[in-house]
Amino acid sequence: MLSATDWPIAAAMLSLGDAHPNAAGASESSVARWLADLNEVGDAGFTDVDLTDSWVRYGDLGREGVAALRQCLGSAGLRAVSLSAIRRSVIDEEHGDEYLAYAHRTIEVAAELGVSVVSFGLHRALTPAQREALWFWTVEGHRDPLLDEDAWRLAVTRFRELGRHAGEVGLLLSLELYEHTFLGTAGSALSLVEDIGLDVVGLNPDIGNLIRLHEPVEDWRAIAEATMPYANFWHVKNYTRDEDTAAGLYSTVPTSLELGLIDYRSAVKIALRSGFQGVICVEHYGGDGLSVSATNRDYLRERVLPRREYALGRSRVRQSHGAEVRS
Repeated sequence: MLSATDWPIAAAMLSLGDAHPNAAGASESSVARWLADLNEVGDAGFTDVDLTDSWVRYGDLGREGVAALRQCLGSAGLRAVSLSAIRRSVIDEEHGDEYLAYAHRTIEVAAELGVSVVSFGLHRALTPAQREALWFWTVEGHRDPLLDEDAWRLAVTRFRELGRHAGEVGLLLSLELYEHTFLGTAGSALSLVEDIGLDVVGLNPDIGNLIRLHEPVEDWRAIAEATMPYANFWHVKNYTRDEDTAAGLYSTVPTSLELGLIDYRSAVKIALRSGFQGVICVEHYGGDGLSVSATNRDYLRERVLPRREYALGRSRVRQSHGAEVRS
């Protein structure tokens, strides 16, 4: 049973910059960058890291690249506990087949690096307008065709295929909540994971992705209560939120875990009551994201996560640290 002292809290590589278009392989310059970035993460007090693939495109690494990355992780004193593959939706109308193949390669790399859980989603690449905006979520992006039964079945089929692959190599597969996709509401996300029907496939309840929208949103508590029994991995971040519903005005800005709309003290209690025993990945957009992530880690470890025995709830999916599995 995990406690505050040994709970795996991973730094997302999200804040260390985007992958260079030609930096997927193990060139001298790319390996030097990997080591420098990982040393920064270690210097921030982290021992665990989430290999976010906006930093390195892991599914495009050859054996030489995987070996070099493993050596960099060891040199920095870091353990890769999770891998988050983002913005390559396997139901993309143009690139879906390509992204599915990339996802399979990513699972293989994750297994080689000793990662326990791989997170995928249905969110797409940012549009040019989103990239130009101060906060990309304030600009309209892609929306999944929520009433398209064929698209839904394709998502189920492809995630089930990836889940079986993950299970064969000893990994868990987690599906990230993300706005305006089939994983964009608690109810839709639950339906998707239930239709997939594999105990190695669960949810990554990244509630911050949903409450940051400049539009009416679900109550964060309702999202947590519904999705946490299915959670096997957890991206955590927070936002301030202001609403003037009469005027139709909504505003959100990134902030630390303890200062935002989501009460993470309560959210962690919901997670524990639901049997969650998975990796927690701390994220942040804007400013010195790594330092804010370190602040969030300390908040969780020193003031929120349990320091003593507690009654573990029942999870509906397989956990990386031995909780119940869905029958």
